[in-house]
Amino acid sequence: MATMDVEVVSGTSALAEVVADRVAEALRAAVAQRGRAAVAFSGGSTPREMLRTLAGRDLAWEQVTVWQVDERVAPDGHADRNATMLSEELLDRVPVTAHLMPVTDADLEAAARRYDGLLAQVCGGVLDVVHLGIGTDGHTASLVPGDPVLAVVDADVATTGPYEGRRRMTLTYPALNRARRVVWQVAEAAKAAAVAAMLEGGDVPAAGVARERAVLVVEAAAAPPPPA
Repeated sequence: MATMDVEVVSGTSALAEVVADRVAEALRAAVAQRGRAAVAFSGGSTPREMLRTLAGRDLAWEQVTVWQVDERVAPDGHADRNATMLSEELLDRVPVTAHLMPVTDADLEAAARRYDGLLAQVCGGVLDVVHLGIGTDGHTASLVPGDPVLAVVDADVATTGPYEGRRRMTLTYPALNRARRVVWQVAEAAKAAAVAAMLEGGDVPAAGVARERAVLVVEAAAAPPPPA
């Protein structure tokens, strides 16, 4: 089994700084090599400080496109929407082009196909950086335990059934595993077991993400124990 780079940090502010550094490094490398960069961000509460920190980094933002890893089906501007935080902390602060998941469309399946096609058109379906988190149940993106979306292999974007009260749109394993760099950001002691299961290749959705080009930046409370 391939190994994943692991960086353990102390405190959520240090976590935000290091993750912002890793994302910025990958974006700069992509711009230097190809003249453009594509990054997809996850939601939840953990990335808020990181996004604000990243917005202050010296980057060629005009050459970056921002995508979403996943999104809840909710109205525009709703607090449940990942796009709301993403806009507040990053998109409203830097001159970047953003492609947000069209989750307000009446036909969600058609909307997912359209987002899939846009990803292919703009960056050939290959994201330079994907930012991921992990839930206490081992989900990542909106790849949640037991949902049929886990088995999708013929699309880069798909929809899910209800999870914690809302349907979702999400990048699938093929899209995540095609990324040139994956940066995991994890805090909270409650997630330590899920992190351990992921690193051990256990039966959690997060373990399905390729680790060859990945780095896990984890706050000490959620870190796995050191090898014996």
